[in-house]
Amino acid sequence: MKSSHIILLVIILSFYSCISKQIIPSVPVKLELDEALFMKAEKMYEKEFYNQALDKYREYLERFPDKKMAPAALMKIGTIETILEHYSESINSYARLIKEYPESIFVVDAMLASLRSYYNKGQYQQVLHYASQILQKTISKEDVLTIYIILGDTYMAQENPVDAAYYYILAYGKADALTTKKCILVKLKKSFKPLKYADITRVLKPVDDKDLKGLVLYLIGMAKAEEEDYFDAKRILFEFIDKFPDHEKVPKASELLKKLEDLSVYERHTIGCLLPLSGPYKIYGNRALRGIELALNKFISQNINQDTNKIIKIIIKDSGSTPDKAVSAVQELYQEGVAAIIGPIFSVEAAVIEAQNKGIPIITITQKDNITEIGDFVFRNFFTPQMQIKTIVSFAVEELGVDRFAILYPEDKYGKIFMNLFWDEVLASGGVVMGLESYSLNQTDFKAPIKKLVGLYYEIPEDLLKQNVIDEKEKSKDNLISDDNIFDGETEDDEIDKEPKPIIDFDALFIPDAPKRAGLIMPQLAYNDIEDVYVFGTNLWHSDRLIKMARKYVQDAVMPDIFFAGASSENVQDFVKCFKDAFKHEPGFIEAVTYDTAMILFSIISRDDVSFRSAIKNELTRMSGFEGVTGHTRFTKNGDVEKKLYLLNIKGKKFIEIRR
Repeated sequence: MKSSHIILLVIILSFYSCISKQIIPSVPVKLELDEALFMKAEKMYEKEFYNQALDKYREYLERFPDKKMAPAALMKIGTIETILEHYSESINSYARLIKEYPESIFVVDAMLASLRSYYNKGQYQQVLHYASQILQKTISKEDVLTIYIILGDTYMAQENPVDAAYYYILAYGKADALTTKKCILVKLKKSFKPLKYADITRVLKPVDDKDLKGLVLYLIGMAKAEEEDYFDAKRILFEFIDKFPDHEKVPKASELLKKLEDLSVYERHTIGCLLPLSGPYKIYGNRALRGIELALNKFISQNINQDTNKIIKIIIKDSGSTPDKAVSAVQELYQEGVAAIIGPIFSVEAAVIEAQNKGIPIITITQKDNITEIGDFVFRNFFTPQMQIKTIVSFAVEELGVDRFAILYPEDKYGKIFMNLFWDEVLASGGVVMGLESYSLNQTDFKAPIKKLVGLYYEIPEDLLKQNVIDEKEKSKDNLISDDNIFDGETEDDEIDKEPKPIIDFDALFIPDAPKRAGLIMPQLAYNDIEDVYVFGTNLWHSDRLIKMARKYVQDAVMPDIFFAGASSENVQDFVKCFKDAFKHEPGFIEAVTYDTAMILFSIISRDDVSFRSAIKNELTRMSGFEGVTGHTRFTKNGDVEKKLYLLNIKGKKFIEIRR
């Protein structure tokens, strides 16, 4: 008989606690030497003194390899090695048991335990190969059940939910105990969630029992509903009710279908636009609206032959300049049944909370921190300070080979945010900030902060200054001896009175400010002999005003931006031409961003399989990438955008794209 201690060990080692076997030896009252040693090992194992138990079991095997408990000792060794996560050693121990004790009652247990160790090591091909070998042997129904569960788990680990579901269903059919069935159902539901509608026939293939087949179809429908894949959930549940009208789960399926019908009541091909069309920010709202209108015309022209019932429409609402007005506009858009919302640009948080509560996907045009954390229906398609900083620093460090930086920033919210982000990113990239200076917003003379950056602001002690001059003279002694400078009238004291040279111990300077002040700062850098360093700005520098103010001094300055009308991309050039033809001026980044946002939503809502707002939300997160005029765009799982920004520099009177 098998030992009850072995069953405990098997249960602990695996997560297949639904299945167990009785393994019990009888213990004589009077113990022999070998039996006494085995019992010592057993007691240590029961107390979870695994290393000491391991030593005793190994001692038993070495001294008594031919005794009756040798296979049990070897099985326990493999079990302890598995508990300690020494999977390679456990596989070797089980293999030794199978080879040296082929008639042992532990052979099948060793095979199954080997499967688990292969699984734990991530050696999934070995699991599949070895499992097929075991299934060819004469084994119990209980062992087959265990193998099916292991195979299901293995296929799930390989991201193959179809085959995983297949084996879980086979396992469910073998299970008798209610607790075992519950364990398998948990795994089944997990495997159903990623299934496609086309996979159902294959999944149901091994099911002969009518009630079980109905249950499987019902569970797949429920799993799709939980994933908010309501389109497939409806199809599957309708099929379930049609094929199994007498099944006990039909009432629940019918109840869920009614809820899904309610969720699908909205204008599927209508997009809401929530923009500031009045108040102090109306200039931005009108610019954004032009981008959306151009996208609508472009999309309709590309799909001129589509069903007239699918023609895209937009409903425009003014978000104004207050949170209350923005919230009211969201409520109005909900009443009018829009599928999704573009915007807002300002008064964002209150509007986003309302859209989330109503279950409307909303793509905001904002830099506001953590806006997408409000909920899973909230997205952002805009560039953030973090995106700009990462673009600048990675370019400087990885492509220019720069690792010493200085920062000159304004004492306002914008300057402080960019300064802190830049400093953190430089450190994270292995660089160092050699200098950091700020200036006030009403400043026009930047001599003081610039001199502080290069060590010229504070007076140098006279004795140190004199020594520096002497040192300089020694270094250039040969050059000083010439007919031109021997009798130039200068004395040592005159040399000491000369202005000391700046100490430029950085290779790049970052100035996060608008063109108005940046255009004043750049000439003063040159005046104070700060030359031959890279200069970086933010997207605000992408302005003709900067070139007009300081053209000579901003040459080769570098800045990021989300859109560049001069890009060589055919997509961008087509957009710029169409925009100029329609509105008689060149588009900016706001028009470009809203154009891309609208095109993304139009392409999603025009699909036949997208009949729920939740499906729009899901498609946005599943989108592998949209090639728009603002570049390759995709959304992360938390709704934030991922983009590769343009990098621009100034050449003459123009901005030029830096090819990376």
